[in-house]
Amino acid sequence: MPLSTHEQSDRLTVMGEVAREAGALALDYFHSRDSLQIETKRALTDMVSIADREVEELIRARLLARFPDDAFLGEEYGLRDGRSGLTWVVDPIDGTAPFLNGLPGWCVSIGLMDAQGPLLGAIHAPVLDEMFLGGRGQGMAVNGKPAQITRRFDLSTGLLGIGSNDQAAPDRLARLHRDLSAEGIAQVRYGSGALMLAFVAAGRLVGYCEPRMSLWDCCAAYALIEGAGGRVAAIGADAFQGWKFGVLGSTRDDYDRLAALTRFEAPDWDPAPDT
Repeated sequence: MPLSTHEQSDRLTVMGEVAREAGALALDYFHSRDSLQIETKRALTDMVSIADREVEELIRARLLARFPDDAFLGEEYGLRDGRSGLTWVVDPIDGTAPFLNGLPGWCVSIGLMDAQGPLLGAIHAPVLDEMFLGGRGQGMAVNGKPAQITRRFDLSTGLLGIGSNDQAAPDRLARLHRDLSAEGIAQVRYGSGALMLAFVAAGRLVGYCEPRMSLWDCCAAYALIEGAGGRVAAIGADAFQGWKFGVLGSTRDDYDRLAALTRFEAPDWDPAPDT
């Protein structure tokens, strides 16, 4: 059964509380990051620490204590099935590399999905002391103040956030940068992809694109962008099994132009098997 508006509002309140508590724990680790043991996942830029794991454990414990019938998907511990038809999708520290290097561009990301896709989102950036909260039918707010997709700038006059990782073909990524530059589109990168997507919802960026991301990287922010009046790409197939897909969120007026420039559905974005 779909959540009522009141139930959505109640869950948003809980999400904000949990995201802030998780952010405080992550910030404690951030201030003592030089003592953290660091592990590498696939590549040197894809790292994890005890902070990621303990923050996810805190979020999972708090949310499932309140909503035990929900499913839970976290970056560090995977999927726990549920019975309610709702799934929490969590990245405990999105932007682990900037986190470990002492930069502010990281966040705690908590999303909630229903049968239609991303429903609600909470993104907390502890160093910046900013909370992005909202979702489908709920609007969007930054630190309690209503915010929305920019109406002042577009792709020709504003800033486009862009991200990449080792799951995208390097030559294809270089071509995207060339194509965007040829169109006169200014590009910026600021640590966490989830946080840059939240900046789209807050009207600071006209859009964000990344050729391959995981569901936990974008779920919360997709809900924020839709709540703020923007448009997002479809969730990729097999996303719950960890498969990465093209991520795109922008103003409604810029979406089609950006989708045509990026073409993230094209197979040439995937690296060759021996790379």
